[in-house]
Amino acid sequence: MEGRVFTEEQETLVVKSWSAMKKNSAELGLKLFLKIFEIAPSARKMFPFLRDSNVPLEQNPKLKTHAMSVFVMTCESAAQLRKAGKVTVRESSLKKLGSVHHKSGVVDEHFEVTKYALVETIKEAVPEMWCPEMKSAWGEAYDQLVAAIKSEMKP
Repeated sequence: MEGRVFTEEQETLVVKSWSAMKKNSAELGLKLFLKIFEIAPSARKMFPFLRDSNVPLEQNPKLKTHAMSVFVMTCESAAQLRKAGKVTVRESSLKKLGSVHHKSGVVDEHFEVTKYALVETIKEAVPEMWCPEMKSAWGEAYDQLVAAIKSEMKP
C-alpha cells in the first residue's frame, strides 16, 4: 500500500475509539456480522459453520467466536497501523487470511459490505466520539488491511 498515509490524527481517533469498544468486543463483533448478513444474506453460505445450522445467528457459538476474533483483529490492526508502519495481524498471518478468503470466494463486494457494516457498528458503539474524521480514519485503516489481505489472495 505504498503512498497511502495513515496520519497521526487518524491513529489517535482509531486508538481512542478502540479503547472504548474493547470491553464489548464480543457483542460488537456479533453486531458486525449480523449487519453483514442483513445487507448480504447470501454471505452466510460462505461460512461452513452456518450452512447446516438451525441455531439462530445471534446464538451460534461458532459465529460468536469468529465474529469476536475478526472484530478484535481488525481493530488491533487499525490501532497498530502507524506504529508498525504496515498492516499487522496477530494469531494468524496475512498469507493465511489471504488463502482462507480466496478459498471462500470472497470478492471486492464482500469487502465493501463489511467496510460499511464495520463503520456503522463503530458509529453505533461510540456515538459521542463519532465524527466524519473518525469515519475516514476507520475507513482508511480497513482499506489498508483489505489491501494487505488481497495481496495474499492467490490460489
